[in-house]
Amino acid sequence: MHELVERAVGAATSAGASHVEARLVSDIEENFQVKNGAPVAALQSATEGLGVRAIVDGAWGFAAVQELSNDGAERAATQAVEIARASAGVIKEPVKLADAPVVEGTYVTPHETDPIEVPVERKIDLLMRADRALQGQPDVKITQGFVRTFRKRTFFGNSAGSEYDQTILKCGGGIMAIAVRDGESQVRSYPGSPRGLFHTAGFEHVEGLGLEDAAPRVAEEAQALLSAPTCPAGRRDVIIGRIQLALQIHESIGHPIELDRVFGSEAAYAGTSFLTPDKLGSFRYGSEAVNIVADATTPGGLGTFGWDDEGVPAQCVPIIEQGRFVGYISDRESAAKLGTKSSGAARADGWGALPIVRMTNINILPGDWELDDLLADTEGGLFLDTTRSWSIDDRRINFQFGTEVAYEIEGGRLGTLYKNPSYTGITPEFWGSCDAVCNENHWMIFGTLNCGKGEPGQTAHVGHGVAPTRFRNVQVGVVR
Repeated sequence: MHELVERAVGAATSAGASHVEARLVSDIEENFQVKNGAPVAALQSATEGLGVRAIVDGAWGFAAVQELSNDGAERAATQAVEIARASAGVIKEPVKLADAPVVEGTYVTPHETDPIEVPVERKIDLLMRADRALQGQPDVKITQGFVRTFRKRTFFGNSAGSEYDQTILKCGGGIMAIAVRDGESQVRSYPGSPRGLFHTAGFEHVEGLGLEDAAPRVAEEAQALLSAPTCPAGRRDVIIGRIQLALQIHESIGHPIELDRVFGSEAAYAGTSFLTPDKLGSFRYGSEAVNIVADATTPGGLGTFGWDDEGVPAQCVPIIEQGRFVGYISDRESAAKLGTKSSGAARADGWGALPIVRMTNINILPGDWELDDLLADTEGGLFLDTTRSWSIDDRRINFQFGTEVAYEIEGGRLGTLYKNPSYTGITPEFWGSCDAVCNENHWMIFGTLNCGKGEPGQTAHVGHGVAPTRFRNVQVGVVR
């Protein structure tokens, strides 16, 4: 495989490219689902191919093939050079790349059991046991569970001499109960909203989720939500739980800090960003309690790897320090425009896609609070958790999120259960109202499999390390 990568790089260089990258990628993905006591999906898909990206006369060209042969590698290289040469006549400014080290090595996700190698029967049995445990509540009409597993192996090489062999393993799953009565439905899911909880890990991660053990509580809460009062509207102090905070960080911090988005590359698909370069180093993003990093080395994170798809090593990059905005996530091209080094965030969703700036693991650093102490200090507030809906504008400033549950904080404990909670805010004001983050005892890495970006669209797997966090005077519920 390395020989094909080297052949592609050599062919493109010989054809006149000043810079070449080649990625040979083999992807395997599995999807298992059960619903209402029966298996409904046991699917495996596999794909592999070679993508070549080249710069000629200051312009990019890209081509990809599925034919993994010497002829295929040379054809992809030649096409990439031809496309770049044709593009050179219409570009507004030549491509410049930030410096990057020459790398060489092998990286494999730390794991005990390769999730792809686990027998199908073992995966289905795990889900069937969890699904049976979801049943028994009179108004729970739909029960379901799922497990997904991934293995992605990448052979990379570029014309500077970098070369690596990288295997990323991912897996996870979840369960959900939907209760229905008198035309109303309520959902309760575990452990990471209806999308589950995924890590870069072996199958031991799935077996450690405790889906069967959690199922009775999930069903009981779905049933209880039907009779719960609607979350009252008003200004309240809120503690955002880990699952919901992961999405809050994703949408209101993760996307705005993408440097290609800042420079306008994303305007046609999902908007731009309010974080213009003049704000770097001076803008007050949040309170002094807010410390955010982009860390591609976080154990278990879906944005964890050895090197990105440009060969830049994984690293931890400060984003917000004591509320002050100090850094973007970037690839080599966007970093060069800003006069910095790449943060190692160039990622493609397969061999046939161009690397673009994607989140790695965008994490809030732990604070000093024990959760019990924070609850006791927030009398009369609300605890919100588990994503149900979300909306944010195309510059990532105004947002509204809905959660599966809210609890009144009464006497230092979670009290009255509310249904249909929502909250809204303006990004810098919201993060400015943050005054407490729980400590490392309550910190955990979550992630999402469906972060969309780019044209043609690409889907990235990204992570978020979070702990329960308090925000003051937040607008909760529907304002009439």
